[in-house]
Order: sequence, then C-alpha cells, then structure tokens
Amino acid sequence: MSARDVVVHPDATLLAEATAARLLTHLVDVQSHRAPVHLVLTGGTVGIKTLAAVAANPVRDAVDWSGVHLWWGDERFLPDGHPDRNETQARDALLDALGDALPPENVHAVPALSDYVPTPEAAADEYAVALAAATGNTGPSPAFDVLMLGMGPDGHVASLFPGHEALEAAGRSTTGVHDSPKPPPLRVSLTFEAIRGAREVWVVAAGAEKAEAVASALASAPVETTPAAGAVGIERTLWLLDAAAAGNAGSAGSADSADNADGSR
Repeated sequence: MSARDVVVHPDATLLAEATAARLLTHLVDVQSHRAPVHLVLTGGTVGIKTLAAVAANPVRDAVDWSGVHLWWGDERFLPDGHPDRNETQARDALLDALGDALPPENVHAVPALSDYVPTPEAAADEYAVALAAATGNTGPSPAFDVLMLGMGPDGHVASLFPGHEALEAAGRSTTGVHDSPKPPPLRVSLTFEAIRGAREVWVVAAGAEKAEAVASALASAPVETTPAAGAVGIERTLWLLDAAAAGNAGSAGSADSADNADGSR
C-alpha cells in the first residue's frame, strides 16, 4: 500500500486550478516513457471545475491527447446526454474544448441507459469488457495511470457508499449499483479492486462538510464506514484538499512539501 501524501490549498478554486496543473504536468511526464496513458476522471463540483481548469490551461497543448484514454470511476445510470451524467458534464467542461486533439475512440464512457443496455449490471459488464480490451488486463485491476476520485461528506468514493453491498464486489472491475443513498438510485461504479489497481489514486475534496470524512479516511478507518479509506494506489495515493476539507487532518498523511511552498498547508 502506498503512503498517503496530503496537499492542502487555500480554497476550492485554487484546489481545482492546482490539480489541473498537476495533472497536465503528470500526463506530460508519463508520456515521456509510457504510452498510451489511461486516466480516470471524476465528476462532482470540484472534479468538473478541475476539468474546466485543464481546458483553460495553455499547458494542455503540451499533452499528446491522441495517446490519452479517458475513463470514469462511476456514472449515473441515465440516458445518453442527460445533464446529470458525469460524461455529459465532462464533455461540456473539457472534452469539447479539446476537439480533434482527443480522438473519439479514446473516450470510454460508461454505457448509458437504453433499450440495449437496460440495467446497471448490463452497463457494468460492457464497461468491464471495454476496460479489458483497452488496457490488455483481463483481471479486475486495469492498469490506470491516474485515477481521480471525488469524495462525499459520508466518505463515499466513486459510487461505493458506506455499508452498501457494492463495497463487497470482488473478482471484477465494475459493478452495478442499486438503491444509492444519493440520487439517482441506479449507478455503475469501478470496484475497489479496480481502484487499487491504479498506479496513482488522487482523492480531490473541498468543503468543511467533508472534513470529518477526510480525517476518518486519513486515520485508516474501516472501509465499511469510510470507503475513501480504501482508495489507495499502487505507487502513490494523493489527497488534494482545500483548507476547509482538511480541517486538522493535514498532518495525518505524509507531507508533499514541494507542493506547499506557498504555505497553504
């Protein structure tokens, strides 16, 4: 298990901008020695703000987007184009701005609700097949380079909620989710086995309402009560927080001092 590095920024806006800059730099670095690159996006307020900040950052043009494959950690099981789908929001924030630089075949959206995909389980099965085909890994742990996650006030990540049966999904990379405590009730999510197969996991969270869950996760609380505690990468686990979400928990992880030269811890 990789150690948790914690980086704290003054507010949610700076958090999104700094995360975008970090992501772009990391993609360029990875592309210098490995291709293709597999990146998992997250939704949520800060997640989408981060994608918009990527779109606005001129460094985005230094990335060879033809060699980047995009995935999602979870998705609301709704029809294609629904405004609440993470994919729809990501397209509005970033993907449309990249235009022809990002080949359509590199965008791996979770299958939407349709006559051909009537259940979350059907969507999860199709997504698992796509993951295996693109990453060359037929097991439950695809080789993601960076997997970004938001976190809810209850400590959930992706669509893995406290006490929910989806936490126990094993032997596969994806799972259907029913009766989500956060609407809509039907979702598709990566499993913990898939999350833990990523080289780097980045948890991005903002807001005082998340401070208790952040502290709990960084204190290695049980996954059953704080799922975010189980979101760890093979090589690195990075918590990117604003000051409100960090509360007094900033010292619980190992400090990434190079990213705190502005005194924002």
